[in-house]
Amino acid sequence: MINKQNLWFLTLFSLILVLSVYYITMPSELLLSNNSNYNTSGTDNTTENVNGEDSPTVTVTESDVLVAMRVSLDEERQALQETLQETLTDTEASKEDKNNAYEQLKYLNEVKGKEEVIQEKIKNTYQLDNFVKIDHNQIKVVLVAKEHNNELANNIMRTVQEEFTDKMYITVKFENG
Repeated sequence: MINKQNLWFLTLFSLILVLSVYYITMPSELLLSNNSNYNTSGTDNTTENVNGEDSPTVTVTESDVLVAMRVSLDEERQALQETLQETLTDTEASKEDKNNAYEQLKYLNEVKGKEEVIQEKIKNTYQLDNFVKIDHNQIKVVLVAKEHNNELANNIMRTVQEEFTDKMYITVKFENG
């Protein structure tokens, strides 16, 4: 009995440790990828306002919108994972609560992996920047595209549905590109 408890504890502790290291290192990766989207052509990005003072011009590109959506989703999921990890490490939590928390953590990791696969598939098939969010049986796809047509949206819905055996409710939203 004690060996099973030790094995269970080590398994959960390892999972928590791996997830903690992953999420601690993630923000710096997002910052590096976000900085590459800024204008580096060497042009002067300042304008003169009415008072004669220089003020920087901030240009928001559609890819910045996708990055903001990804960061928001990651922050939301990180908060949920921290709550679940607290449940796992709580000595007063029941075994059922700990099992449920573990299953939810496992589900979150599976969803994140599936989202990345779908994003890559859309990127490779349609050459479009995109954002995918899976919430149980609902999938939200946001595309950066100049053309907004129903045929493209239907093709993307079919492409996404191919990844699942169950019927999914897929929405496609276009952002101007």
